Amino acid sequence: MCGIVGYIGRRDVAPLLLEGLQRLEYRGYDSAGLVVTSKAAAGKPGTLKMVKAKGRVRELEARVPKRFAGTTGIAHTRWATHGAPSDENAHPHLDADNKVAVVHNGIIDNASELRAKLVADGIVFLSETDTEVLVHLVARSQADTLEEKVREALRLVEGTYGIAVMHADFNDRIVVARNGSPVVLGIGEKEMFVASDVAALVTHTRQIVTLDDGEMATLKADDFRTYTTEGSTTTATPTTVEWEAESYDMGGHDTYMHKEISEQAEAVDRVLRGRIDDRFSTVHLGGLNLDAREARGVRRIKILGCGTSYHAGLIGAGLIEELARIPADAEPASEFRYRNPVVDPDTLYVAVSQSGETYDVLAAVQELKRKGARVLGVVNVVGSAIAREADGGMYVHAGPEVCVVSTKCFTNTVVAFALLALHLGRIRDLSVADGKRVIAGLRKLPEQIGRILETEAEIKKLAEVYAGAQSMMFIGRVRGYPVALEASLKLKEISYIHAEAYPASELKHGPLALIEPALPTVAIVPDDDLLEKNRAALEEIKARSGRILAIAHREQERADHTIVVPKNENELDPILMGIPLQLFAYHTALAMGRDIDKPRNLAKSVTVE
Repeated sequence: MCGIVGYIGRRDVAPLLLEGLQRLEYRGYDSAGLVVTSKAAAGKPGTLKMVKAKGRVRELEARVPKRFAGTTGIAHTRWATHGAPSDENAHPHLDADNKVAVVHNGIIDNASELRAKLVADGIVFLSETDTEVLVHLVARSQADTLEEKVREALRLVEGTYGIAVMHADFNDRIVVARNGSPVVLGIGEKEMFVASDVAALVTHTRQIVTLDDGEMATLKADDFRTYTTEGSTTTATPTTVEWEAESYDMGGHDTYMHKEISEQAEAVDRVLRGRIDDRFSTVHLGGLNLDAREARGVRRIKILGCGTSYHAGLIGAGLIEELARIPADAEPASEFRYRNPVVDPDTLYVAVSQSGETYDVLAAVQELKRKGARVLGVVNVVGSAIAREADGGMYVHAGPEVCVVSTKCFTNTVVAFALLALHLGRIRDLSVADGKRVIAGLRKLPEQIGRILETEAEIKKLAEVYAGAQSMMFIGRVRGYPVALEASLKLKEISYIHAEAYPASELKHGPLALIEPALPTVAIVPDDDLLEKNRAALEEIKARSGRILAIAHREQERADHTIVVPKNENELDPILMGIPLQLFAYHTALAMGRDIDKPRNLAKSVTVE
């Protein structure tokens, strides 16, 4: 959510900031702005120049004057929390004297209280945002340095933040800070960058430093230093980003979503590469930091995620129970962290997040760690907050995912859970023969995914048939139910068609009341031991004149249409059955003229509550 970009160096800053904002558009936003300053003569203050606009970055770019020179600047894309989208509520925010500029991701929980005190002292607010409170707190500080001014302001606020601050009197630096919202430094040659996401940096540098919670940094053109909000110096060693700038381009596709769907065969090959151990019919997962003795001591596994990651966790829990015979379940992290859960020392907790920065998941991890639990992370972004906080884990190696809705990362996360389940199963009671069987199935996945993608033209025709629906039902049983949940989410996220998912076994307990010709049902019908049970559900729907689109391993007689997918091992079938439904959602939204990569009201990385 939201995006921060900053630069200090010798280059003209406005084009760099605009380019960075464009690379962060996928995160979701409703307004944008930037502020720049030129380097002034020694001992003289600079002048802050600001432009803001409600709407897309292109609206902001159109407002930037041709003569807008500067070598230092910060910029922002805002996703509204406090105050509706508007020019006034867009970031950056300035104080009354136009000396202090702040951009901010996160939420200041005590903003109302602080605002009331500032208003009582005569401060006039120009926006409805919580962020403007920070601007005035920095401006009112009597400290001698910008670092101390920011530190004093942060001592007064409660909540989450990733901030970048400029001051006209200290125009040789940008001060940044993090608490719960990502801040990444980019280390250049006599120039420094800051952003909320490496996507804004990789065009210019692959050397990065990721701040921890409670950490600040000062950026100058030829240097940077990091320290805590209490003032203690910290050690920051730059790391190299593994993804090239080209990874964030569309690569000839019309949308990022289509590109990312089409990359899934290669992505799955990456998550498998180097991990399979044929000798012992298992896999190598050294990053778990969990030896065989500790693994055998695990009595239960709890998987925590949000949205698509939660759905991947549901499939993962099923895989762990089937292959490792360990009781496992998944729960939304956003619910778990608020219900005062019992934290069992024999339970292994697994935190799932594409970005590794999802606030609800990160907060759950921090609470679990505080209570002494062992936590593994399953994330895509190397060096992200959850990866650093967890005791161990797995990277899913999906590559950059730019579209707001997740496709390839979902698939790779489920494959990662299959690897984890196989690893735990072979440590426990899974036979060599079953280990070989599952490994053979995993190796088939990239080729089978490729075959599914080759049927895109047929799926597109079906999507156009169903695009007129006002609502859709998705059903599945046991392994198929999480697939139905994820497919329902994909459709509603990008087409805005109302969609619900139910276990097929629950139809008689209420949802059958909705069945009519105007409500199509998408049924997940794998060719497994529940095939006849699933076919009975199709009979119930047809008896009430419902239309059916089946996702199955063979044509289904009672369905109006069937998308046939390749058969794998029963445990791995959910991985394949979700992919045609990604294409179905994509082409449905395309037929309806939706903005597929940037669906309304949504953001890629949810870094606030």
